[in-house]
Amino acid sequence: MSYRFLDAAFAELDNAAAWYEMQRTGLGAELVQAVDAAIERLVVDPKSWPAIDAKFYRCRVQGFPFDIVFSIRDSEVLIVAVAHHHRKPDYWQLRE
Repeated sequence: MSYRFLDAAFAELDNAAAWYEMQRTGLGAELVQAVDAAIERLVVDPKSWPAIDAKFYRCRVQGFPFDIVFSIRDSEVLIVAVAHHHRKPDYWQLRE
C-alpha cells in the first residue's frame, strides 16, 4: 500500500528531527529512521493498528515519544500527523 504525508505532518517530522539533532548529533536521523520503520510496518496492514476513532489510526514510533496518526483512503495511507505524546491531544483532528 502506498502512503503520503500531509504537508503539516511532514513539517512536524522535519521540526522534530531538527530539534533532536540539536540535542545530539545523529539523533534527528535516528528519529527519521524510526518513523520510516514505523511506516514500513503500518503500510503492510494499516487496519491492524489501534483506531483512535472511526477515521484515524495510530502507530507508535519505537524509541521516541511520537505516534504516526493516519487515515486509510482506498489504497493509500494518509499520514496526518507525527504527534508528540506530551503535546496538545487531538490537534490534528481537522486535518485532511
